[in-house]
Amino acid sequence: MTRDTRPLIRVVAGILLNRDGDYLLSSRPEGKPYAGYWEFAGGKVEAGETDFQALQREFEEELGIRILAATPWLTKIHSYEHARVCLKFLWVNPDQWMGEPQSREGQAWSWQKAGDFTVAPMLPANGALLRSLSVPRRLYGSLKTGLYGENSMGTYRVVPCGRNGTHDANVLVGADWWQTETAGTGQSVWAEVETHIQWRQAQEKGADVVVWRVGNAAQAAAVDEVLKHGVSVPLVVAADVQTASHCGGQWLAAGAHAVLADEKMGNGNG
Repeated sequence: MTRDTRPLIRVVAGILLNRDGDYLLSSRPEGKPYAGYWEFAGGKVEAGETDFQALQREFEEELGIRILAATPWLTKIHSYEHARVCLKFLWVNPDQWMGEPQSREGQAWSWQKAGDFTVAPMLPANGALLRSLSVPRRLYGSLKTGLYGENSMGTYRVVPCGRNGTHDANVLVGADWWQTETAGTGQSVWAEVETHIQWRQAQEKGADVVVWRVGNAAQAAAVDEVLKHGVSVPLVVAADVQTASHCGGQWLAAGAHAVLADEKMGNGNG
């Protein structure tokens, strides 16, 4: 397979939520590549703009929505027939925007639930992204006994898995498993990591979600470094209650999907 060496075009897109937990999708207008396909609204970052400034401009131009604040989420690189793009998705909570969606470019728009989308076709780059949206942003429990949370479809659970696997839809696997096996045991494979090498390997193996276990200062610094460069899959940071309370806000602001305060993890001991 020939490596795509075309220059990367910087693009931003907004994961805009309403108070019912639905996501705003819009169709691409006529005259653009993939016209009629559904996507998360956004567009090209112009020279001199930050990602956030580009997001603000695009939402105002396309949908008449004013973006007040946003946080990083996922960064994806995708090769289309017409371009190679670096897609940066920014998360916009219900209290971080104002206005009512308008079809300023003749496009359609719709509020949709993660895991229950009713519009089609979707833009090709968004397949894995749509699955990631079903992962709750607030998680409880522990890595030893399992995780749980709520999304717009109801209760979401993640069950620890041994080498023999499990039939549960979402499974949490340790490094000793996914370093020798490939992803695919369940509907969603959550890979537990503690180092940069494990982080890279988990992605290469096709993990749907990565859980970074933080038990000391070096591991906390490693998470900071990874988030600074952007993550391509949802990253959940698991730490003892004290560390999660102290660093959790910083990790979320930098792009972590969720922070788990794990009461079964000892302070600073891992």
